[in-house]
Amino acid sequence: MFDYILDTNILMSILISGKSGYKPIVIFNKFVTIDYIFKEIDEYKDTIFNKSKLERNQLIEYTNQILSKITVLPRYVVCEENIKKATDLTKDIDFNDVWFIALSLEYDLTLLTRDEKLFKGLTKKGFKRIMLFDQFLKMILQ
Repeated sequence: MFDYILDTNILMSILISGKSGYKPIVIFNKFVTIDYIFKEIDEYKDTIFNKSKLERNQLIEYTNQILSKITVLPRYVVCEENIKKATDLTKDIDFNDVWFIALSLEYDLTLLTRDEKLFKGLTKKGFKRIMLFDQFLKMILQ
């Protein structure tokens, strides 16, 4: 089915970088995320355009190429029980990550993130389905 869940910060950094090296990673791994990601991406669209080294048309094309390889699921696929668990896990860390944690619980998948605070906070609480993106890159490039 899927291999990993992508957090917004990963997708944003991929889009900002515009690096072609991310394409094979996205193609050869099965990434999934939750539709909430579009709310966050929309909030930071100016940041993405301003920080990207790509021209606007190139960035749009690159975005289409990357997103065409990522499955985006609607929030209704997550059951109430997992939303509640995710809310409890994230309440004192970062509430914006509730949907990603809930999706991880729902599908028993590892969440990839660059958010050190989230990673440390959840692992301290015993949540094991989380990995820093740099660890993931080292693992797949070995």
